[in-house]
Amino acid sequence: MVRLALIALLNAPLVAAFVSFSSHRHDAGTAPATALSMAKVLYGSQGSRSPLCNWGAYELDVPITMGDLSKNPHPFGQIPCLVDEEEDATCFESGAILSYLYTHADTGDSQKRKAAVLSWISWANASLDPICFLETPEGKVYDTGLKLPNKKVKKLDEILSKQDFLVDGGFSTADVAVAAYLLYVPQFFKGIDLSRWPNVVRYMKDCASRDAYGKAYGSQVQNYLVKSLEVMEEGGEGGEGKKKMFGVF
Repeated sequence: MVRLALIALLNAPLVAAFVSFSSHRHDAGTAPATALSMAKVLYGSQGSRSPLCNWGAYELDVPITMGDLSKNPHPFGQIPCLVDEEEDATCFESGAILSYLYTHADTGDSQKRKAAVLSWISWANASLDPICFLETPEGKVYDTGLKLPNKKVKKLDEILSKQDFLVDGGFSTADVAVAAYLLYVPQFFKGIDLSRWPNVVRYMKDCASRDAYGKAYGSQVQNYLVKSLEVMEEGGEGGEGKKKMFGVF
Protein backbone atom coordinates (compact mmCIF):
# COMPACT_ATOMS: atom_id res chain seq x y z
CA MET A 1 0.00 0.00 0.00
CA VAL A 2 1.31 3.41 -0.82
CA ARG A 3 1.90 5.95 1.90
CA LEU A 4 0.97 9.35 0.55
CA ALA A 5 2.72 12.53 1.69
CA LEU A 6 0.60 15.52 2.67
CA ILE A 7 -0.41 17.63 -0.32
CA ALA A 8 -2.13 21.03 -0.21
CA LEU A 9 -5.82 20.33 -0.54
CA LEU A 10 -8.95 22.36 -1.07
CA ASN A 11 -10.36 22.37 2.42
CA ALA A 12 -9.75 21.21 5.96
CA PRO A 13 -11.80 17.98 5.81
CA LEU A 14 -9.88 16.78 2.77
CA VAL A 15 -6.56 17.71 4.41
CA ALA A 16 -7.43 15.52 7.36
CA ALA A 17 -8.45 12.74 5.02
CA PHE A 18 -5.19 12.85 3.09
CA VAL A 19 -3.05 12.71 6.23
CA SER A 20 -4.81 9.52 7.25
CA PHE A 21 -4.71 8.08 3.72
CA SER A 22 -0.97 8.76 3.64
CA SER A 23 -0.03 6.96 6.82
CA HIS A 24 -2.37 3.93 6.77
CA ARG A 25 -1.71 3.53 10.51
CA HIS A 26 -4.54 2.87 12.90
CA ASP A 27 -5.24 5.37 15.63
CA ALA A 28 -6.40 3.38 18.62
CA GLY A 29 -9.87 4.15 19.78
CA THR A 30 -10.80 6.69 17.10
CA ALA A 31 -13.54 4.57 15.52
CA PRO A 32 -16.68 3.93 17.52
CA ALA A 33 -17.49 0.34 18.38
CA THR A 34 -20.98 -0.87 17.61
CA ALA A 35 -23.22 -2.48 20.19
CA LEU A 36 -24.24 -5.34 17.92
CA SER A 37 -21.54 -7.41 16.28
CA MET A 38 -22.14 -8.25 12.63
CA ALA A 39 -20.59 -11.05 10.63
CA LYS A 40 -18.15 -8.79 8.75
CA VAL A 41 -16.22 -6.11 10.65
CA LEU A 42 -14.13 -3.51 8.80
CA TYR A 43 -11.31 -1.74 10.60
CA GLY A 44 -10.65 1.58 8.92
CA SER A 45 -11.21 5.32 8.93
CA GLN A 46 -12.77 7.82 6.60
CA GLY A 47 -9.45 9.26 5.45
CA SER A 48 -7.80 5.97 4.57
CA ARG A 49 -8.39 3.48 1.76
CA SER A 50 -11.06 1.76 3.78
CA PRO A 51 -13.94 3.76 2.22
CA LEU A 52 -13.36 1.92 -1.04
CA CYS A 53 -14.11 -1.29 0.88
CA ASN A 54 -17.27 0.32 2.27
CA TRP A 55 -18.19 1.33 -1.28
CA GLY A 56 -17.73 -2.22 -2.50
CA ALA A 57 -19.79 -3.62 0.35
CA TYR A 58 -22.62 -1.14 -0.26
CA GLU A 59 -22.71 -1.98 -3.97
CA LEU A 60 -22.78 -5.70 -3.19
CA ASP A 61 -25.39 -5.24 -0.46
CA VAL A 62 -23.06 -6.95 2.02
CA PRO A 63 -23.65 -5.74 5.59
CA ILE A 64 -20.53 -4.65 7.47
CA THR A 65 -19.88 -2.78 10.68
CA MET A 66 -16.93 -0.58 11.59
CA GLY A 67 -14.65 -2.07 14.23
CA ASP A 68 -12.86 -0.55 17.20
CA LEU A 69 -9.43 0.39 15.84
CA SER A 70 -7.76 -0.47 19.16
CA LYS A 71 -8.65 -4.09 18.31
CA ASN A 72 -7.48 -3.96 14.69
CA PRO A 73 -5.94 -7.40 13.88
CA HIS A 74 -3.94 -6.25 10.83
CA PRO A 75 -0.48 -7.85 11.19
CA PHE A 76 1.24 -4.51 10.48
CA GLY A 77 -1.23 -2.37 12.41
CA GLN A 78 -2.51 -0.72 9.26
CA ILE A 79 -5.92 -0.18 7.68
CA PRO A 80 -8.12 -1.38 6.12
CA CYS A 81 -8.56 -4.83 7.60
CA LEU A 82 -11.66 -7.01 7.43
CA VAL A 83 -12.70 -9.72 9.89
CA ASP A 84 -15.39 -12.17 8.86
CA GLU A 85 -16.51 -13.49 12.22
CA GLU A 86 -18.78 -16.10 10.71
CA GLU A 87 -15.91 -17.63 8.72
CA ASP A 88 -13.22 -16.88 11.32
CA ALA A 89 -11.27 -15.17 8.51
CA THR A 90 -9.10 -12.04 8.52
CA CYS A 91 -8.35 -10.20 5.29
CA PHE A 92 -6.14 -7.16 4.75
CA GLU A 93 -5.10 -4.95 1.81
CA SER A 94 -7.94 -3.11 0.07
CA GLY A 95 -7.80 -5.17 -3.13
CA ALA A 96 -7.87 -8.43 -1.21
CA ILE A 97 -10.81 -7.19 0.86
CA LEU A 98 -12.75 -6.22 -2.28
CA SER A 99 -12.04 -9.63 -3.79
CA TYR A 100 -13.16 -11.35 -0.60
CA LEU A 101 -16.38 -9.35 -0.38
CA TYR A 102 -17.11 -9.96 -4.05
CA THR A 103 -16.50 -13.71 -4.00
CA HIS A 104 -18.62 -14.12 -0.86
CA ALA A 105 -21.53 -12.04 -2.16
CA ASP A 106 -24.55 -13.56 -3.86
CA THR A 107 -24.01 -11.89 -7.23
CA GLY A 108 -25.15 -14.68 -9.51
CA ASP A 109 -22.23 -13.82 -11.81
CA SER A 110 -20.94 -16.32 -14.33
CA GLN A 111 -17.42 -17.68 -13.99
CA LYS A 112 -16.44 -15.55 -16.99
CA ARG A 113 -17.62 -12.37 -15.29
CA LYS A 114 -16.04 -13.36 -11.96
CA ALA A 115 -12.69 -13.91 -13.66
CA ALA A 116 -12.88 -10.50 -15.32
CA VAL A 117 -13.86 -8.71 -12.09
CA LEU A 118 -11.04 -10.30 -10.08
CA SER A 119 -8.52 -9.51 -12.83
CA TRP A 120 -9.47 -5.82 -12.81
CA ILE A 121 -9.22 -5.67 -9.02
CA SER A 122 -5.68 -7.03 -9.25
CA TRP A 123 -4.84 -4.62 -12.09
CA ALA A 124 -5.98 -1.67 -10.02
CA ASN A 125 -3.57 -2.52 -7.22
CA ALA A 126 -0.64 -3.79 -9.26
CA SER A 127 -0.67 -1.43 -12.25
CA LEU A 128 -2.95 1.56 -11.70
CA ASP A 129 -1.79 2.43 -8.18
CA PRO A 130 1.84 3.17 -9.22
CA ILE A 131 0.57 5.25 -12.15
CA CYS A 132 -1.68 7.35 -9.96
CA PHE A 133 0.89 7.81 -7.19
CA LEU A 134 4.58 8.40 -7.91
CA GLU A 135 6.73 7.55 -4.89
CA THR A 136 10.20 8.38 -3.62
CA PRO A 137 12.46 5.45 -2.62
CA GLU A 138 11.21 6.08 0.93
CA GLY A 139 7.64 5.44 -0.12
CA LYS A 140 6.41 9.05 -0.03
CA VAL A 141 4.20 10.17 -2.87
CA TYR A 142 5.50 13.32 -4.54
CA ASP A 143 3.27 13.52 -7.63
CA THR A 144 0.82 11.68 -9.86
CA GLY A 145 1.63 10.01 -13.14
CA LEU A 146 -1.71 11.15 -14.51
CA LYS A 147 -0.25 14.58 -15.27
CA LEU A 148 1.49 13.06 -18.30
CA PRO A 149 0.44 10.77 -21.17
CA ASN A 150 0.38 7.11 -20.19
CA LYS A 151 0.00 4.07 -22.43
CA LYS A 152 -1.99 2.03 -19.94
CA VAL A 153 -4.42 4.83 -19.17
CA LYS A 154 -4.74 5.51 -22.90
CA LYS A 155 -5.70 1.86 -23.39
CA LEU A 156 -8.18 2.16 -20.53
CA ASP A 157 -9.67 5.18 -22.28
CA GLU A 158 -10.02 3.14 -25.48
CA ILE A 159 -11.79 0.35 -23.62
CA LEU A 160 -14.18 2.83 -22.01
CA SER A 161 -14.94 4.42 -25.38
CA LYS A 162 -16.79 1.21 -26.27
CA GLN A 163 -18.52 0.42 -22.99
CA ASP A 164 -19.80 2.22 -19.93
CA PHE A 165 -18.04 0.02 -17.38
CA LEU A 166 -15.13 -2.40 -17.32
CA VAL A 167 -16.90 -5.76 -17.45
CA ASP A 168 -19.75 -6.94 -19.65
CA GLY A 169 -23.02 -6.84 -17.75
CA GLY A 170 -22.72 -3.42 -16.15
CA PHE A 171 -21.20 -1.88 -13.04
CA SER A 172 -19.25 -4.30 -10.84
CA THR A 173 -16.68 -4.50 -8.06
CA ALA A 174 -14.07 -4.11 -10.80
CA ASP A 175 -15.25 -0.53 -11.22
CA VAL A 176 -15.06 0.07 -7.47
CA ALA A 177 -11.40 -0.96 -7.50
CA VAL A 178 -10.35 0.99 -10.60
CA ALA A 179 -12.48 4.09 -10.13
CA ALA A 180 -11.54 4.43 -6.47
CA TYR A 181 -7.86 4.89 -7.37
CA LEU A 182 -8.63 7.26 -10.22
CA LEU A 183 -10.94 9.34 -8.05
CA TYR A 184 -8.34 9.80 -5.32
CA VAL A 185 -6.18 11.75 -7.78
CA PRO A 186 -8.40 14.84 -8.29
CA GLN A 187 -9.05 14.84 -4.54
CA PHE A 188 -5.40 15.11 -3.66
CA PHE A 189 -3.82 16.89 -6.65
CA LYS A 190 -5.55 20.23 -6.89
CA GLY A 191 -6.43 21.46 -10.36
CA ILE A 192 -5.29 18.38 -12.27
CA ASP A 193 -6.73 18.10 -15.78
CA LEU A 194 -7.46 14.57 -17.03
CA SER A 195 -9.34 15.63 -20.15
CA ARG A 196 -6.78 14.01 -22.49
CA TRP A 197 -8.70 10.85 -21.55
CA PRO A 198 -12.35 11.92 -22.08
CA ASN A 199 -13.79 8.44 -21.67
CA VAL A 200 -11.93 7.93 -18.40
CA VAL A 201 -13.27 11.27 -17.16
CA ARG A 202 -16.82 10.28 -18.11
CA TYR A 203 -16.33 6.94 -16.38
CA MET A 204 -14.97 8.59 -13.23
CA LYS A 205 -17.94 10.94 -13.08
CA ASP A 206 -20.42 8.10 -13.54
CA CYS A 207 -18.80 6.13 -10.73
CA ALA A 208 -18.50 9.11 -8.39
CA SER A 209 -22.17 9.91 -8.96
CA ARG A 210 -23.37 6.59 -7.60
CA ASP A 211 -25.32 6.64 -4.35
CA ALA A 212 -23.03 4.06 -2.77
CA TYR A 213 -19.95 6.19 -3.53
CA GLY A 214 -21.50 9.16 -1.74
CA LYS A 215 -22.47 6.95 1.18
CA ALA A 216 -18.92 5.64 1.49
CA TYR A 217 -16.93 8.84 0.92
CA GLY A 218 -19.39 11.52 2.00
CA SER A 219 -21.38 14.09 0.06
CA GLN A 220 -18.69 16.78 0.24
CA VAL A 221 -16.12 14.62 -1.54
CA GLN A 222 -18.71 13.34 -3.99
CA ASN A 223 -19.99 16.80 -4.92
CA TYR A 224 -16.48 18.17 -5.40
CA LEU A 225 -15.45 15.30 -7.64
CA VAL A 226 -18.56 15.42 -9.80
CA LYS A 227 -18.19 19.19 -10.31
CA SER A 228 -14.47 18.88 -11.08
CA LEU A 229 -15.04 16.11 -13.59
CA GLU A 230 -17.84 18.08 -15.25
CA VAL A 231 -15.38 20.95 -15.69
CA MET A 232 -12.91 18.59 -17.36
CA GLU A 233 -15.63 17.34 -19.70
CA GLU A 234 -16.70 20.84 -20.66
CA GLY A 235 -13.41 22.67 -20.91
CA GLY A 236 -10.87 20.24 -22.23
CA GLU A 237 -7.18 20.10 -21.48
CA GLY A 238 -5.59 23.50 -21.16
CA GLY A 239 -8.85 25.25 -21.94
CA GLU A 240 -11.39 27.31 -20.09
CA GLY A 241 -12.44 24.32 -18.02
CA LYS A 242 -9.04 24.13 -16.38
CA LYS A 243 -9.25 27.79 -15.39
CA LYS A 244 -12.68 27.27 -13.88
CA MET A 245 -11.48 24.28 -11.90
CA PHE A 246 -9.67 26.46 -9.43
CA GLY A 247 -12.93 28.20 -8.65
CA VAL A 248 -15.16 25.19 -8.11
CA PHE A 249 -15.78 26.32 -4.53
